[in-house]
Amino acid sequence: MTTSLRIAAASALLIGGGAAAYAGGPTDPQIAHIAYTAGTIDIAAAKQALVRSHNKAVRSFAQEMVRDHTAVNDKALALVKKLHVTPEANPTSAGLSKQASATLARLSHLHGRQFDRAYVASEVGYHKTVNGALADTLIPSANNAELKSLLQTGLTLFREHQQHAEQLQAALK
Repeated sequence: MTTSLRIAAASALLIGGGAAAYAGGPTDPQIAHIAYTAGTIDIAAAKQALVRSHNKAVRSFAQEMVRDHTAVNDKALALVKKLHVTPEANPTSAGLSKQASATLARLSHLHGRQFDRAYVASEVGYHKTVNGALADTLIPSANNAELKSLLQTGLTLFREHQQHAEQLQAALK
């Protein structure tokens, strides 16, 4: 599957599929699960990059993804524990995980510059998709003020990730 098709599939899961599955928007427990799953997916992709890439800039970006997404996921877990909310598995989270597994498998066959380009292109697309879903669906649907605030903080950080990935992508051409 090409990168653009994977991005379109992920977009459909986060936006279109989400809308169909959640009349009135996802609930806070569903939002928590989707956000945590998205962070976990990016951590796994970054760890794969740290194993496969020898490019200093790509490795630095991957380390940033592990550090930042781990920190956000830790805050999310602390918040759901504080609020006594159990993140709720849902079709969007399951679909994201399935797509991520396919991407990891595809990237596992690439080496060197080919891997670096594919990983960074995937990161650009993934952050665009997740940032769009946060801004258009997840943040507007969140009812709890603390959850909404955490999502807004995450969106600011993830927009910086997207910019970093786009700059890295341009440098790898």
